[in-house]
Amino acid sequence: MRRRPTTVTITAFAALTFLTAALTTGCGGDDDKPDPMRAQEWGLDALKLPDAWQTTKGEDTVIAVVDTGVDPDHPDLQGRLVDGYDFVDNDDEPKDLNGHGTHVAGIAAAHTDNGIGIAGGAPGAKIMPVRVLGADGSGSDANITKGIIWAAQHGADVINLSLGESGLMARLLKGGVLNQAISVADSKGAVVVAAAGNDSTLLQPYELDTPVLVVNAADPSGKPATFTNFGAQNAVSAPGVDILSTLPTYPTKETLKNTSGYGKLSGTSMASPYVSAVAALLHHQGLAPAAVTQAIRDSASNPQNLPKLGLGNVDAAAAVKTAAEKN
Repeated sequence: MRRRPTTVTITAFAALTFLTAALTTGCGGDDDKPDPMRAQEWGLDALKLPDAWQTTKGEDTVIAVVDTGVDPDHPDLQGRLVDGYDFVDNDDEPKDLNGHGTHVAGIAAAHTDNGIGIAGGAPGAKIMPVRVLGADGSGSDANITKGIIWAAQHGADVINLSLGESGLMARLLKGGVLNQAISVADSKGAVVVAAAGNDSTLLQPYELDTPVLVVNAADPSGKPATFTNFGAQNAVSAPGVDILSTLPTYPTKETLKNTSGYGKLSGTSMASPYVSAVAALLHHQGLAPAAVTQAIRDSASNPQNLPKLGLGNVDAAAAVKTAAEKN
């Protein structure tokens, strides 16, 4: 079965909001220089991530982005990448030829306070690029399965799956190969976070014992995004509308002719890496996968009991504080 990333366009790709950024060479470290686009990242504030950073930034935690690859030379991602793999071309150069994976990676762990572009959700974490989707954004169950297991075997602490719902979720429901791969990853100590999908559909998408944290999308008001799937048991929600992040600095399918390196996309694909970032913060606090997932779920708030929010919107600060009190 072929599947695609869980991204929806704002209007059409040609009308995406791409933002001009002053790109520099060299990677550098976090050095207390404000990120010029930080004010446009409403999702960080909605998740209370800056408050959580007072306790942990997820230092040296590895987030595997199992996706279309990552731009290896993006100035906001340089120094953030560890070795990955390309299961599409079967080599060790998982360069992003689509754009989706680079956007996901920036949300999770772009350089923060380095005077360039944006801030990432887990400023101390590393990104492991695992390319399982081609330039057109589609990929096979076989490659995705290999990618998940490879990431877990090569040191991923968190595995992000911003993949197409019709394939991934149907496969989980049937207890197929992806379900098995996720269980393998869990057994090796990795937290697996997956996007819910964008069909605005009610469904229970996976077997109840599958160790995966499903993420729905919310808008800036904290309400469910109009496109988000919902109904997964113990799913949580995170920002997924008009999310600013990194894009390749060379032409790809999603960047079209724009090579500024930044742009906004919407989808549960964007919500999932925010939660992966929170998982990275909790991992750095020493929590096991099940405890990480539980802390995220326990922090979620849904005072109006809106079904599309699942357990509710994640609160990173609350999750990190609870974990710190238990340690």
